[in-house]
Amino acid sequence: MERVLWLISDNARACLIIGLLLGLGLPGLAAAMAPWLPQMVAVLLVITALRIGHRAAMGALSDLRWGIGSVLVLQLALPVCLWLLCYAGGVVATPVAMAAVLATAAPALSGSPNLALLLGQDAGRMMQILVLGTACFPLTVLPILLLMPQLGAAGDVTVAALRLLAVILVAAGIGFALRAFLFPAPSQDRIKSLDGLSVLAFSAIVIGLMAALNPALRSDPVTVAGWALMAFGLSYGVQAATFLFLSRGQLAWIAGPLAIGAGNRNIALFLVALPPETIAPIMVFVGCWQLPMYLTPVLLRRLYRSET
Repeated sequence: MERVLWLISDNARACLIIGLLLGLGLPGLAAAMAPWLPQMVAVLLVITALRIGHRAAMGALSDLRWGIGSVLVLQLALPVCLWLLCYAGGVVATPVAMAAVLATAAPALSGSPNLALLLGQDAGRMMQILVLGTACFPLTVLPILLLMPQLGAAGDVTVAALRLLAVILVAAGIGFALRAFLFPAPSQDRIKSLDGLSVLAFSAIVIGLMAALNPALRSDPVTVAGWALMAFGLSYGVQAATFLFLSRGQLAWIAGPLAIGAGNRNIALFLVALPPETIAPIMVFVGCWQLPMYLTPVLLRRLYRSET
């Protein structure tokens, strides 16, 4: 089994692509896995925390100034600027505007520490950004809800964010505890096995995420292509701009994790917080949003390797 996990670790990018292809090519499997996505995400967080260890994840609690500042810029200033652009262009009430604003208002993807691992970035810092962004989300999302009253009541979004934060903290706590008791000083072979296990779990999750995209892809591929282009442009544009800007300044040491968090957001959080009729116009975008995220380790590897 250990050698299988090593093989998966050595072929991590190929495994992610296989997961995407299975999700798109086997709609029955994707539909069967979709109801289990919350549990699968929780297991992924446990595995990730087990791989990282509490020392790496908690080593910079004193660095809240850069953390709070980055959250305010990425989860508040950026979506507000996009809203202003849409307002100036007269398209603020369109599904495209809603998709762009919600995608940038959400906190980092729950699987972002795994993306950091796959890209050779500091997964401990990424875990900090994930927790801090999710904790601040109930506050940073309030101005967005005021700007877009059609989204509904703030209370539902707040409850959903707090629920997600609780899941992240509990899952991470379990993973850290297992690491401390089972192997506080793991060998390189053990770390490689854990890398393979996290890649396997990450690849499995994308199969279920593709369940929402399959019907639209078969009925209206042109619309799906348009939403996909927007998803890739937004995700990769934000990542590249964040990384290139920060890598030249005083925050160069955290540019990678912040860029990953900036372009890989948990827009699915709004699915459990907003009324179905509100989110319905952008459901195809939500499915397409998974594509650039899961292909980030494949398509943006050169960008993150340019870090010096």
